[in-house]
Amino acid sequence: MGLCGASPGNKAGRIDVFWPGTLLIEQKSRGKDLDAAFTQGNDYFEGLTNDELPRYVIVSDFARIRLVDVEGEQSPLEFDLKDLPRHIERFGFIAGYEPRKQREDVPLNQRAVDTLGELHDLLKADGFAGHQLEVLLVRLLFCLFADDTGIFTPKGAFEDLVELSKPDGSNLGPELSRLFGVLNTKTEHRQDSLDEKFDAFPYVNGRLYADKDDIPEFSSAMRAKLLACCGIAWGAISPAVFGAMFQKIISLEPGARRRQLGAHYTSEANILKLIKPLFLDDLEAELKKSNATKTSCLSFKKSCATWCF
Repeated sequence: MGLCGASPGNKAGRIDVFWPGTLLIEQKSRGKDLDAAFTQGNDYFEGLTNDELPRYVIVSDFARIRLVDVEGEQSPLEFDLKDLPRHIERFGFIAGYEPRKQREDVPLNQRAVDTLGELHDLLKADGFAGHQLEVLLVRLLFCLFADDTGIFTPKGAFEDLVELSKPDGSNLGPELSRLFGVLNTKTEHRQDSLDEKFDAFPYVNGRLYADKDDIPEFSSAMRAKLLACCGIAWGAISPAVFGAMFQKIISLEPGARRRQLGAHYTSEANILKLIKPLFLDDLEAELKKSNATKTSCLSFKKSCATWCF
């Protein structure tokens, strides 16, 4: 159960209540800043192991209580202490009850992270690791999203390219190297003799494919895992959610991942709850009022830049 006055991990100082894997509580004197209390509580996360990371954080000044579901499944809740009976169901996790509302975006994101993470592990175990592996995964991720969202036309062109490679994976590396070169070449600058299967792939502006990084040798298992990645509905996945989850998976050893996949990120829906009233609603209203003249477009661009930077 919880440990009062505990000092989680190797952090200095003591937290008021620490229930490994479930709950962290920080209490302050009446009138103290709850934001500061929450920040102090989160500071202890650095010293915790993956299994110890709490799902919930509660901060209070004995007048107000704030409950935060770190997994983002439920919105943060803050209320006066006298109103605790009205919100008691939100604390059902203390007695072992699961929240009524289940996050719907986890299973698909989880499957995507699992599958791409397994490809990551196969390549790393074979000696293809470090920066070159990270670059390859980012490039493959773009191809997977582009293949399912219409950037590559027809859809499925990337999957077809992988599927047409040899079953043992022996020529998949060179095929990917050719593809990355094509994606880095403007259409008008491509050779006339280029295989027509590459017609589906447009020029990708930017530097994603600019550098000629090493391409690994693929085994049959690696090829099969990449095909499994191609079979996922990437168009239904939130890049923001997936990015946070994938960053987690490549930073942990395989055996330490399963519990933590997707556990500590803020869902896109909850991010929008914050930023829409903060500035997105105003920007959308300004965009609707714009009459598409050069002056109004420049004004709108300036507004966007003000918020972004």
